Amino acid sequence: MAEKAADGPTSAAPPIPHARLREIASDACNAALRGADSYDHTKTQGWNTTIINTILQSLIAEASHPPATAPAYKFAVNSTIIQHQAPPPAATTSTSTSTSTSTATTTATEADARADTQPMAGGASHERTPAVPVAKSASSGAGRRGMHSATGAYWNNERDGMWNYKFEGGDASGLDVVVSLIWIGV
Repeated sequence: MAEKAADGPTSAAPPIPHARLREIASDACNAALRGADSYDHTKTQGWNTTIINTILQSLIAEASHPPATAPAYKFAVNSTIIQHQAPPPAATTSTSTSTSTSTATTTATEADARADTQPMAGGASHERTPAVPVAKSASSGAGRRGMHSATGAYWNNERDGMWNYKFEGGDASGLDVVVSLIWIGV
């Protein structure tokens, strides 16, 4: 097994291009959360199961190349759903003040997708997302919950790797989704 210093590249290129991984993860999150208008703890297990199974099915299908019947990689997917402390911003009337945030949508090329992923210590990589101001309730001081997650691994840096993705589509429902993918060459 190859070993590299924590400040150097610690993850191999994924078996599926970064831009496609982002699309697979986003599609899985959208499918699982379709119709969800708020965080509902009783539904999180089902949402996570849908996200994980949808991603795994796509990865296996796209990483299997004939004549092989199985992919040349093993995959592990983790999905974490985080509830915001405060409810999502509600529609405002003309007599109240509001904070609005605009997010631009762009089409990423594969080079852009790779540039959006930075290697982290222990083999993890984190999908960078644009900084977005978070509105807080003036009366309660409530806002989003903090979260930090880290993963480390010892493996062959030439075949194995990991990738993380934060789904941006859950903000309107008062939740965040973070997906982690690990691939191990067999």
